[in-house]
Formats: sequence, structure tokens, C-alpha cells
Amino acid sequence: MPDKLSRIESKCAEKGLKMTGQRRVIARVLSESHDHPDVEQLYGRAVKVDPHISIATVYRTVKLFDEAGITQKHDFGDGRSRYEEASENHHDHLIDLKSGKVIEFTSDEIERLQKEIAKKLGYRLVDHRLELFAVPEKAS
Repeated sequence: MPDKLSRIESKCAEKGLKMTGQRRVIARVLSESHDHPDVEQLYGRAVKVDPHISIATVYRTVKLFDEAGITQKHDFGDGRSRYEEASENHHDHLIDLKSGKVIEFTSDEIERLQKEIAKKLGYRLVDHRLELFAVPEKAS
């Protein structure tokens, strides 16, 4: 394993979480993911690094990371919980219902509209998640 800590390992250290070898593998696999993997996908990637990791360990570890605010759990409507590293940079998601691809995006206009709507209804927006479910306009 490389000497440099992954982003998730660094966040775990900041929060004082005990890091076993298997947790480190799962943290690195998740840090290196460019998609939003579910537990089965994480498990498949982690056992390539350490064949002794059990799926139960992956479940426990992602739950621990999620509860510590290190990762975020998403439900994109396919019946599987998906995970990504928690980020200070807010973004929203568009889910392609045909391919299952998850596209991250940001929109200043959407952010402004959400705050405006909350204010009109007498609220101050403190957090939100936006998930758009879509199909391609053109048939492939």
C-alpha cells in the first residue's frame, strides 16, 4: 500500500477513528472511486486488494464512515444504497435511468431558486439534496 493517506483515511484520522488494515483498504477503494458504488461494488474492489475482507466488514465500515460524516449515503431509486466521499463542495446529481450513470453537477441558478423558495415560504434553507431522474433525449 502507498505511504500517502487517502482523503478518507485522513478524514478518519482527523475524527479519531481506529483504522484497521481492512478499513484502510475500504477507505482507499472508496477514495479512488469515480462513481457512486454500492456495498457490493466496494466489496468486489476491496477483495482484489485484500481477499480476506468480508462483505460484513464492508457494510460495517461504510456505516461507520457515514455516521462519522466522512461519506454520504445516497438512494438513487434503484434499491441500492450508494456511497461517495462527503465534500465541502456542494453538488447535485442527475441519474440516467437507462444506464444507471450518476452525473454530478452544480448550478448557481438552482441554488438561488431553492433559497428563494424557502424564504417565500418563511424558512431559511440550511441543507438540501437534489436528485434528477432522467432518460436520454435521443435514443441510442
